[in-house]
Amino acid sequence: MKKITFYFAVGAISTALSACMTTTDSVKTQVETQSREVVRTVTPEVEMAGNAANIITLEQIMSDPDWLGRQPESPGFSLDGSSLVYTRKQQGSPITDVFAADLDTPSHATKVSYDQRHRFKYDEKVVSPDGTMTAIRAGDSIFVYTDEKLHQLTRGGSALRGINFMTDGRLMAQTGNRVIAIDVRTGVREQLISWKFEDKPEAVKPPEDYIAEQQIELIEYIKNKRNDRQILYDENKKLVAANKAFAPEPLYFNKKHRLVTATVSPAANFAIVVTTEDKPWRSDSDIMPHYIQENGRITSINARQRVADAEPENHDVWLVDLRTNQKHKLAFSVLPGYNEDVLAEVKAENAKAKGETYQVNRLPREITLLESWYWTEPSVRWHQNGQQVALMLEAWDNKDRWIATVDFKGKKLVNQHRLHDDAWINYRFNQFGWLHQSETLYFQSEHTGYSHLYVQQPGQSPVALTSGQYIVDNPTLTRDDDWIYFEANKKHPGIYEIYRVNLTTKQHETLTDLNGVTEYVLSPDEKHLLLTHSKVTRPPELYLSRIDSDKAPVQVTNTVSDKYLSLPWTAPQVVAINSSHTTQPIYARVYLPDNYEQGAPRKAVVFNHGAGYLQNAHLGWSGYFREYMFHSMLAQQGYVVLDMDYRASAGYGRDWRTAIYRQMGTPEVQDLKDGVNWLVENANVDRERIGTYGGSYGGFLTFMSLFNEPDLFQAGAALRPVSDWAHYNTGYTANILNTPNIDPIAYERSSPIYFAEGLTKPLLINAPMVDDNVFFVDVVRLVQRLIELEKENFETAIYPVEPHGFVQPSSWLDEYRRIYKLFETHL
Repeated sequence: MKKITFYFAVGAISTALSACMTTTDSVKTQVETQSREVVRTVTPEVEMAGNAANIITLEQIMSDPDWLGRQPESPGFSLDGSSLVYTRKQQGSPITDVFAADLDTPSHATKVSYDQRHRFKYDEKVVSPDGTMTAIRAGDSIFVYTDEKLHQLTRGGSALRGINFMTDGRLMAQTGNRVIAIDVRTGVREQLISWKFEDKPEAVKPPEDYIAEQQIELIEYIKNKRNDRQILYDENKKLVAANKAFAPEPLYFNKKHRLVTATVSPAANFAIVVTTEDKPWRSDSDIMPHYIQENGRITSINARQRVADAEPENHDVWLVDLRTNQKHKLAFSVLPGYNEDVLAEVKAENAKAKGETYQVNRLPREITLLESWYWTEPSVRWHQNGQQVALMLEAWDNKDRWIATVDFKGKKLVNQHRLHDDAWINYRFNQFGWLHQSETLYFQSEHTGYSHLYVQQPGQSPVALTSGQYIVDNPTLTRDDDWIYFEANKKHPGIYEIYRVNLTTKQHETLTDLNGVTEYVLSPDEKHLLLTHSKVTRPPELYLSRIDSDKAPVQVTNTVSDKYLSLPWTAPQVVAINSSHTTQPIYARVYLPDNYEQGAPRKAVVFNHGAGYLQNAHLGWSGYFREYMFHSMLAQQGYVVLDMDYRASAGYGRDWRTAIYRQMGTPEVQDLKDGVNWLVENANVDRERIGTYGGSYGGFLTFMSLFNEPDLFQAGAALRPVSDWAHYNTGYTANILNTPNIDPIAYERSSPIYFAEGLTKPLLINAPMVDDNVFFVDVVRLVQRLIELEKENFETAIYPVEPHGFVQPSSWLDEYRRIYKLFETHL
């Protein structure tokens, strides 16, 4: 069969680096190299199909995304480290297969059989301090790998989780309301600690009243029975304490409380138990109707609590001496700022608005173990020797984060690092732990304005390992404590490469130079990096790199479909737009049609990404891949499209993130105005023919733009939009706006429903009805408000079976047909 070489441009990036924070000629050269072409061989049939379908259509790009090629996911390594591992979805099926490839031939992957999957994909993995044993939790079983053999330790029974090796070689795990130790050679189990949330049993109870007191005093029979019960109770306690046939008695906690976490020292000498009041997480009215059911009836789905209903939470931290089975509550009063009224100015401003005066309150703040919806790593970290423990604590008001150790002898917390932010602590950059060979902490902190790495010996000041105007993420410490590997956008805000820093010399090494977005997994032997790399127009693929080699990474997967490659995608440029309100530029993707500078001014669309704290103007494949394809379609039809990383977006440091504090929707719309001006001045765009759209946070910004700046856009589409932040969740919203009972000014300043009277331009609202993130009621209330304001130029589309992120291709197609029609009609 004759083969034809097809050339496909994967980058075509020309960034406006003159305004970059990291402007250098070398960076500019590296970024521009993404315009190089990659050769791909296709058959004549594929080429003919590409020529016949040279038009990008909504029907194609909104169809089941399997057609893109089903990219690799969940990269990692096998249990013994000899193979790389990834998963890949089956074509047209919800089933995901596991693939493995030998490190010597990484591109020759084979599907892992069901009976061998536990060797390649597992839920937990821990390595013993001496490196001789590895334990995994897979399915409902525990396995131990040693001497190049895999031994099954358990199968079924009570679920085990939180596995870790102890200093004596045993394996510990939590099961139900207890932590047990398992001898990996004999299988013998020992209960280390257990707990109950109920009243502690007593042999005899004090008399309840005067009559009972007299009964005990006067009646000898009653007195003898009470005395016998007490003797037997005391005798049983002695037996339990002395005889190994009995487990230690449980620890008893307030019956109105619940467990947050329980973790035991590897030396089995102490434990940390964290508890809190057991409050309902929702009320009976927090429900969501689901209309499309198999039985033709309506069902009610439990929904989360609203931030307006949130109540402060406080945790109790207990130090348990396992040698005596005694618990001691650790006081937060040693933490600097534990009783500062950090919201005094906010409360005073809100009080003044009501004609009242606020008095500073120095009562202790509510403090909890760090439990972020984004950051899910353990917040209690034991040193592997079992003699030190560190906790990451946060204030419920979101203004402080502490790293504290525990003085076991003094039974108290010792503060090691306080991170304060007048706005809110970033929930994303909080990795921390102990070095293996010394009792030294390492951690991330944003206190310089950017996420960086530090080491600190307890009681001393932290030492920076990284610094500068870039973000450090996903740190990995090597077993010998020589290196920490990390991802960072050092050379350009939109380029993420892999680096490592030497903990002794503080010198950095650059490990990749791929000029896109790259993530990594370090191999168990710490000799290889399994990379996930993507570019603007190319979905992520896997690459294998040997750390001690100068050779380029070897591409492992090549999953992008011929159909995708046959279509004429537009490679967006990443530009730096001058800001009217900050010294930093606003980075944005711009999609330019062919010959855009020719002829009459163009129509344009401004896309607003969701999530608020998310980066989309980078040089890798976007999570908004449907939107990327839609923007390419618009560019093919002559539109200019702009996709901005407005203030609040990730990747640009603390000040960029917190610009929206107490004023969501104000800085972002200011940035959108700068974007519109840039389009008019630089991309031959007609100011009177610009529309906007976005989903979730992007839908919220569509509302704020059309309501507060009615001349900025000629039409807008708000998808699954927030209309009133008081109805959103606590973990996200309270960071930025505090809570409605404390700071109603911030909510009324930031919620579109208060500005609906400003609507003058056509508005499309698309609302999924089974959305447990942004509730359908957000649209219902806003529509009622628009009706009462007698607005005529809006329409609403509902999607009865869709959650926040659409699933059905038919829903995606319907939604984007409406968006496209809106722009075609009004621009």
